Amino acid sequence: MKISHYFELEDHVTGGISESVAHQRAMLDQLGLQYTTEPTLEADVFHCNLMGPRSVWYARRARSKGIPVVANTHVTAEDFGDSFRFTNALAKPLKPYLRWAYGLADALVCPSEYNQGLIEGYTDTPTTVISNGVDRGKLEGFDSLEAEYRDRYDLESPTVFLVGHVIKRKGLETFVELARRLPDMDFAWFGPLDLSLKGRETTQLIENAPENCTFTGFIDDIRGAYAAGDIFCFPTHEENEGIALLEAMAAGKPVLVRDIETFSWLEDGADCLKASGDGVAPFVDALERLRDPALRDRLGSNAADRSEAFSLEAVANQYQSLYTAVTP
Repeated sequence: MKISHYFELEDHVTGGISESVAHQRAMLDQLGLQYTTEPTLEADVFHCNLMGPRSVWYARRARSKGIPVVANTHVTAEDFGDSFRFTNALAKPLKPYLRWAYGLADALVCPSEYNQGLIEGYTDTPTTVISNGVDRGKLEGFDSLEAEYRDRYDLESPTVFLVGHVIKRKGLETFVELARRLPDMDFAWFGPLDLSLKGRETTQLIENAPENCTFTGFIDDIRGAYAAGDIFCFPTHEENEGIALLEAMAAGKPVLVRDIETFSWLEDGADCLKASGDGVAPFVDALERLRDPALRDRLGSNAADRSEAFSLEAVANQYQSLYTAVTP
């Protein structure tokens, strides 16, 4: 079996989608499946990760030749807004486009049950839930970097942290306000700023953040974030899954999330804390509880155990089964 595993705009798209594609290819390597990263119809399966115009063109050609098309549903109109400049304006027309584009596939891969529920409102194309997974090997040795990264960004324990692109949708306003409400705790957001791509409100939130709130920008070794951070705080308003969350769990960090449907699989008080209700107060209360090292250790240990089900080794066979199911 040969797979055309195509990621349109691969040189330009970063963040969770890029990480997911890297994980998929690592899993294909584990499975010993032959694949090319070029779009081609000389394959048994055409698998696309971003339904741009070139992917759509190949998908239509593939179907006309009887080659099954698999597509990942990384992008939804729901999570497109409050990301970068102009994304709010594009979110509304994006939905009918995605309905059409995803409808060209023979099978859709959804990273979570929440995402699957959204996509089933777009198209009747069959869906399968397969996690983006977590590359545990990428985190090996992270704890050895603690002193270096705490010193680099002047962080003291317990540091509240987040990893990923700094965008409003991921709870930027809440993160900054938490730092303002808890001035004796350090807050650090590790990830690209890309201020030229941000709207005015996002830029102002970053520039007017209190002194105990650090935005590191891109860092060369992401392990440093998990080394320097103590409490992974993820106040995102909309998420398809959250690879950084899985990484934090794999690193044994206690996690605090907004109580949204995406995270329904997490158990409040067992492998995370959830902030329910309006405003920033529930997050403040949870962080006050997480000052307790014993609670942090218990939640972090449980999170690490829970993350094992999302390892690339655990997820890989689901792709093998999907490819087998769609090929004649």
